[in-house]
Amino acid sequence: MIRSNYFGPMLWLNYHHLYYFWVLAREGRLSKASAELSLAQSTVSKQLHQFQEVLGQQLLVKRGRRLVLTEAGQVAFRYADSIFGLGRDLLHALSHEATGRRVRVAVGVADAVPKLTAQRALEGVLLGSPGVRLVCREGRPERLLADLATGELDLVLSDSPGSALLRVKAHSHLLGQSSTTFYAVAEMARRYRSGFPDSLAGAPMLLPTESSQLRRSIDEWLSNQGLQPDIVGEFDDSALLHAFGFRGLGLFPAPTALSEELRRQYSVEPVGQVVDVTESLFATTLEKNVSDPSIQAIFAAARSSLGPPKEA
Repeated sequence: MIRSNYFGPMLWLNYHHLYYFWVLAREGRLSKASAELSLAQSTVSKQLHQFQEVLGQQLLVKRGRRLVLTEAGQVAFRYADSIFGLGRDLLHALSHEATGRRVRVAVGVADAVPKLTAQRALEGVLLGSPGVRLVCREGRPERLLADLATGELDLVLSDSPGSALLRVKAHSHLLGQSSTTFYAVAEMARRYRSGFPDSLAGAPMLLPTESSQLRRSIDEWLSNQGLQPDIVGEFDDSALLHAFGFRGLGLFPAPTALSEELRRQYSVEPVGQVVDVTESLFATTLEKNVSDPSIQAIFAAARSSLGPPKEA
């Protein structure tokens, strides 16, 4: 038996077993994990049992129809995620060096993030990082964060911090904040600009759904002002909300930092600025990705476009 000089008998890690455990933890069901691994369920179950025996810890327990991580399992999953993430990075780096192919950077953009804000943040990686292929996916934050945890995404942009929702070690970075301005097509903007914010009483308004941080902030501000606009539409997707606004169907909120671009591209005008309602951009990454040059390029572009976070 090979022995370590300092730690007694050396415990060799079976990386096949670690991978089976990682897939099981990620999928949460034996049937799904077995299908992904192209192995019989009995085989996967046996390999997990052997892995747990070697470690002397139970990593997964059954709860209803799902397999959930124990406390020891959460520790193991974080290490497994880092190990296989590094393996993926190694393959990307070597394939790029050998073939000149672009390195893939996968970013998730939450529905609530204004698309112009996301564009400004993400164009930095293409302008400042030659050899990068940018892949963008849009969706609900919960789904995107789950994909971040499994290594399918390198970064998630959202309007609120997401690291608390993850079972792996991650960090949410506040990249910038902007006050909010209400916009409308020119004729509507002129009508409601006079007497703002009192002019918002009864005004047709397009807002995010109540699940968004921005909507909660706007509702609180409207309540404090004693205003009740006519909410004609509510949207999960900021792009769809803005599209309705560009068609003149109501006033809509967007970051003040985007004013010039909204005017130039979509011929909408500001109705009034609300300094008490801020729109924030957060980036959530796994710890191992924070120092990646492509991620840092995204951080820098976002901070430049939105403005620095407000001081506490």
